[in-house]
Amino acid sequence: MRKKKVTSSDIAHVAGVSQATVSMILNKKYNVSFSKETIRKVEQIAEEMGYEVPKRKTRRESRKEKLIVVFCSNLTNPYYVMLLQGIESRAKEQGYGLFVCNTQRDLKMEERYLRMMHELKPLGIIYTCNPSHCFMDTIEELAEKIPIVIINNQNEHLNVDAVELDNSKLGRMMAKHLLDLGHRKVAYIAPPLTTRQKQRSKRVEGFLKEFDAVGLKDNVIIKAANESIDMSIPNIDSEYKIGYDLTKELLREHNDITAIVGLNDMIAFGILDALHEEKYKVPADISVMGCDNTLFAKMHKVSLTTIEHFVVFKGRDACDIIMKKILSQNSQYSEIQPISTYHVEYEPRLIVRGTTSYAKTKKGKN
Repeated sequence: MRKKKVTSSDIAHVAGVSQATVSMILNKKYNVSFSKETIRKVEQIAEEMGYEVPKRKTRRESRKEKLIVVFCSNLTNPYYVMLLQGIESRAKEQGYGLFVCNTQRDLKMEERYLRMMHELKPLGIIYTCNPSHCFMDTIEELAEKIPIVIINNQNEHLNVDAVELDNSKLGRMMAKHLLDLGHRKVAYIAPPLTTRQKQRSKRVEGFLKEFDAVGLKDNVIIKAANESIDMSIPNIDSEYKIGYDLTKELLREHNDITAIVGLNDMIAFGILDALHEEKYKVPADISVMGCDNTLFAKMHKVSLTTIEHFVVFKGRDACDIIMKKILSQNSQYSEIQPISTYHVEYEPRLIVRGTTSYAKTKKGKN
């Protein structure tokens, strides 16, 4: 016959004290004062009766959080908000929570967050842009332990899962649209074109390549913001101001531009406002184009021509890959687990609205 398990109530009966007193003494909770004699007596009886203090479950053990970490470089740009929207909607459907790491393109912040992964123990990590090159080895080491997906530039070769974006193709599509409309002297406005932000340069390179193919590369003016901008914490209007300020500068230097392209929609909004202040009509005098097809681009008063590359869907796909990997880890079909690498890419689409039209021969404004 199985021996009856000793309870705190049994000890309390023998010791002549309450069950609550036994519980607090044996669990070392001395928020209520007990005499040394009472403590010694309860502990001695518990030992003689073979009582074992039940192990307390930690919060993680009792309700393990299904956590996915998302690395973002900039939460002031609607592009990253749209990615997060896609990731969160998919994660919520499957009962996962998100922990967002906003690196603000700061290497020290990125390193700090990467070190936190050992404490957080997420089930997966999503990078919404390419990791900094100095941390690539760290990322690949982490990927051996937990699923990692990077929403990256197609030209980067990483041994991890990726939802890919061909930035060069986006640039070529923008250029082709303007060439088809007869634009021959154009400008391209961008944030700092640094080696750390290769995706920006790839988009510009694609644009230039298309103009170069028809012998017009020298007719493209590239206006890029100063590198110091990436050193400071981005404000909600940082990229808007890049478009606004560089357009003002551009108009002072050139009077024969027929189209201006913003690397993204936020920059394009700044371009539009600067042109409006300088009394240029869009698109009658100058055509304007952006990229990302953010919410504001669709508004009737803006009606921005842009490139749709299905940002929200990319976020959902990144989350789907993470969950497939987690399921694969939990489903042991054989002694050896297969190594699979996912690569997803959407075909971008030109969205023509009201800010681009055929180029017109015109005289510069005085």
